Amino acid sequence: MHIDPTTQSVLVFALLALAAPIATHLLGRWVLVPSLVFEIVLGIIVGPDALDWAKPTEVVTRLSDIGMLLLFFIAGTEINAVALRGRTGRMAWLGWLISFAVGVGIGFAVAPGLGGVIIGISLASTALGTLLPILRDAGELKTPFGQCISALGTVGEFGPIIAISVLLGEHTPGISTLVLAVFAIIAAVAIWQAHTSSHARLHGFIERTMHTSGQLAIRTVLAILAVLVAISVTLGVDMLLGAFTAGIVWQRVMRQASPETQEQVESKIEGLAFGFLIPIFFIATGLKFDLRSLLDHPVAFLLVPVVTLTLLLVRGVPSMLAAPRDSTRRQRAAVGVMAATGLPIIVVATDIGVREGFLTGTQAAVLVGGGVLSVLVCPLLATALRRQPA
Repeated sequence: MHIDPTTQSVLVFALLALAAPIATHLLGRWVLVPSLVFEIVLGIIVGPDALDWAKPTEVVTRLSDIGMLLLFFIAGTEINAVALRGRTGRMAWLGWLISFAVGVGIGFAVAPGLGGVIIGISLASTALGTLLPILRDAGELKTPFGQCISALGTVGEFGPIIAISVLLGEHTPGISTLVLAVFAIIAAVAIWQAHTSSHARLHGFIERTMHTSGQLAIRTVLAILAVLVAISVTLGVDMLLGAFTAGIVWQRVMRQASPETQEQVESKIEGLAFGFLIPIFFIATGLKFDLRSLLDHPVAFLLVPVVTLTLLLVRGVPSMLAAPRDSTRRQRAAVGVMAATGLPIIVVATDIGVREGFLTGTQAAVLVGGGVLSVLVCPLLATALRRQPA
C-alpha cells in the first residue's frame, strides 16, 4: 500500500513527538536534556539527508509556522516586568547591545551583508523558553539569580526579534523603524488596555467553558494571536513580534484571574503548543538541517563547538554585567554561561537567512548545531558552577 508523502510525514512527526519526551525522561536520570534537542536531532535522523522517512511538505511547513508563532507567544507570556526594572534591566539591555555589536562584527567577517547581521542576531540571543523550566525545576525562579536570568532571557529574545523586524524586514531600515514605531504604539495601546481593564466577565466565561466544547480561553488566545500577527504582517513587521506582543497582552488579560484559573488555562495552552505544534516546528527544523553539507565539509563539524564557545564569549561575558551586585566570580560566571544558552532565535534567524539567500546551508547548519550544543552544555555547566562553593 502506497502512503503519500504528507501522510507519511505526519505519521513520522507524531511518533517523533512522542519519542522526544520519553527520551528526555529516560536520559534525565543522568543528564538534563531539553525535549527540543531530541526533536531537532530526531528530525535530522528521519530527514532527507539521513533515513529520508519524512519531508518538509506544505502541510508540515504550515503547521511548523504556527508552532513557531506559539513558541514566541509563550515567550511573551513569560515576560517578567519586575526582573527588567532597575539596575538588572539596565545592565541586561547594555549587555545585549554589546553582544549584538560584537556579534555583528564577527558576522560581517564571516558573511558580509545581511548574512553577517543574521549571525550577529544569533550570537546575541538567549533561549528564555528553554531556561525558565530549568530555573523553575531548580527552585531558582524567584531568587536573585533566577530574576537575573529571566531579565537576560527576556532581553535576549525581545532584542533579536526587534533586530529581525528592523533589519530583515521587507522595508529599508529607516522605513522599518518608522513602521515599527507605529506597531509599537498599537502594541502599547493593546497592552495598556489589557492591563487597566477589568476582565472579570471574561474570566468567568473562561471558567464556565473550561471543561466544555466552548474552550473560550484557547479560542481567545488564537484570536489575539491572529489579530496581532495580521497587524504585524500588514505593516511589514516580522510576525514574530506580533506573536510575542500577543503573549504579553494575554498575560495582562489573565493577571487578575484566580490562580486556579490561570494554572488551568496555562496548562491548556501549553498542551496545544508543546504537545502539538511546537514539536512540529523543531522536528521540521531538523528536517531542514543541511546535514549533507556538513558531511561534504568535515571541517564544518569542528566549527560547531566553536560557535558554542563564541556564544559563551559574545553573549555570556557581557551578560555578566547584570549579575547581582554581591555575586562572587563563580556566580557571575554562572550567569554568563546560562545566558549563552541559545537556540530558538538561532533556528528562526538562520531559516530566514537560508530562505532569503543570505546564508548557505552549511553556515546555517553550523550555527544551529552550535545552538543545540549550547542547550546541552550551558545549563549543566551553570548549574555546576552554582553548586560549587565560592
